Amino acid sequence: MSGTGTLTRADLAESVNRHIGLSRAEAATIIESILEHMSSALERGENVKISSFGTFVLRDKTQRMGRNPKTGVEVPIEPRRVLTFRASQTMRDRVAHM
Repeated sequence: MSGTGTLTRADLAESVNRHIGLSRAEAATIIESILEHMSSALERGENVKISSFGTFVLRDKTQRMGRNPKTGVEVPIEPRRVLTFRASQTMRDRVAHM
Protein backbone atom coordinates (compact mmCIF):
# COMPACT_ATOMS: atom_id res chain seq x y z
CA MET A 1 0.00 0.00 0.00
CA SER A 2 1.18 3.50 -0.68
CA GLY A 3 2.07 5.45 2.45
CA THR A 4 -1.21 7.41 2.41
CA GLY A 5 -3.39 4.82 4.14
CA THR A 6 -5.37 4.36 0.92
CA LEU A 7 -5.21 1.35 -1.39
CA THR A 8 -4.82 2.54 -5.00
CA ARG A 9 -4.99 0.96 -8.44
CA ALA A 10 -1.20 1.01 -8.53
CA ASP A 11 -1.10 -0.88 -5.21
CA LEU A 12 -3.47 -3.53 -6.58
CA ALA A 13 -1.38 -3.89 -9.74
CA GLU A 14 1.79 -4.17 -7.67
CA SER A 15 0.20 -6.92 -5.56
CA VAL A 16 -0.84 -8.85 -8.68
CA ASN A 17 2.70 -8.36 -10.03
CA ARG A 18 4.28 -9.80 -6.86
CA HIS A 19 1.84 -12.67 -6.22
CA ILE A 20 1.24 -13.89 -9.75
CA GLY A 21 4.44 -12.79 -11.44
CA LEU A 22 2.88 -10.88 -14.32
CA SER A 23 4.66 -7.79 -15.57
CA ARG A 24 3.60 -4.48 -14.04
CA ALA A 25 1.92 -3.50 -17.32
CA GLU A 26 -0.01 -6.79 -17.53
CA ALA A 27 -1.07 -6.50 -13.88
CA ALA A 28 -2.24 -2.91 -14.42
CA THR A 29 -4.22 -4.03 -17.49
CA ILE A 30 -5.96 -6.77 -15.50
CA ILE A 31 -6.89 -4.36 -12.69
CA GLU A 32 -8.22 -1.82 -15.21
CA SER A 33 -10.21 -4.55 -16.95
CA ILE A 34 -11.82 -5.68 -13.68
CA LEU A 35 -12.72 -2.14 -12.67
CA GLU A 36 -14.12 -1.37 -16.14
CA HIS A 37 -16.24 -4.55 -16.06
CA MET A 38 -17.63 -3.59 -12.64
CA SER A 39 -18.31 0.00 -13.74
CA SER A 40 -20.09 -1.15 -16.90
CA ALA A 41 -22.32 -3.52 -14.92
CA LEU A 42 -23.26 -0.71 -12.53
CA GLU A 43 -24.01 1.63 -15.48
CA ARG A 44 -26.41 -1.02 -16.81
CA GLY A 45 -28.20 -1.02 -13.44
CA GLU A 46 -26.76 -4.32 -12.22
CA ASN A 47 -25.51 -4.84 -8.67
CA VAL A 48 -21.96 -6.17 -8.30
CA LYS A 49 -21.38 -8.93 -5.73
CA ILE A 50 -17.90 -10.13 -4.84
CA SER A 51 -18.04 -13.20 -2.63
CA SER A 52 -16.47 -12.77 0.84
CA PHE A 53 -15.97 -9.06 0.14
CA GLY A 54 -19.31 -7.33 -0.38
CA THR A 55 -21.93 -6.01 -2.74
CA PHE A 56 -22.15 -2.71 -4.61
CA VAL A 57 -25.87 -1.93 -4.66
CA LEU A 58 -27.72 0.67 -6.75
CA ARG A 59 -30.67 2.37 -5.08
CA ASP A 60 -33.17 4.76 -6.60
CA LYS A 61 -34.10 7.55 -4.21
CA THR A 62 -37.40 9.34 -4.71
CA GLN A 63 -37.86 13.09 -4.60
CA ARG A 64 -38.11 14.45 -1.09
CA MET A 65 -38.04 17.72 0.76
CA GLY A 66 -34.80 18.84 2.35
CA ARG A 67 -33.88 21.86 4.40
CA ASN A 68 -31.04 24.30 3.87
CA PRO A 69 -29.29 24.10 7.26
CA LYS A 70 -28.07 27.69 7.01
CA THR A 71 -31.36 29.39 6.16
CA GLY A 72 -33.93 26.77 7.18
CA VAL A 73 -35.66 27.11 3.80
CA GLU A 74 -37.22 23.89 2.49
CA VAL A 75 -36.05 22.80 -0.95
CA PRO A 76 -36.97 19.79 -3.07
CA ILE A 77 -34.25 17.18 -3.54
CA GLU A 78 -34.50 15.63 -6.98
CA PRO A 79 -34.83 11.86 -7.43
CA ARG A 80 -31.51 10.19 -8.06
CA ARG A 81 -29.69 6.89 -8.20
CA VAL A 82 -27.05 6.25 -5.54
CA LEU A 83 -24.39 3.60 -5.18
CA THR A 84 -23.91 1.96 -1.80
CA PHE A 85 -21.59 -0.75 -0.57
CA ARG A 86 -22.61 -3.51 1.81
CA ALA A 87 -19.70 -5.46 3.24
CA SER A 88 -20.11 -9.22 3.51
CA GLN A 89 -20.25 -10.80 6.94
CA THR A 90 -16.78 -12.23 6.32
CA MET A 91 -15.39 -8.74 5.62
CA ARG A 92 -17.19 -7.26 8.64
CA ASP A 93 -15.66 -9.95 10.84
CA ARG A 94 -12.17 -9.30 9.43
CA VAL A 95 -12.44 -5.55 9.97
CA ALA A 96 -13.87 -5.96 13.48
CA HIS A 97 -10.91 -8.11 14.57
CA MET A 98 -8.20 -5.67 13.60
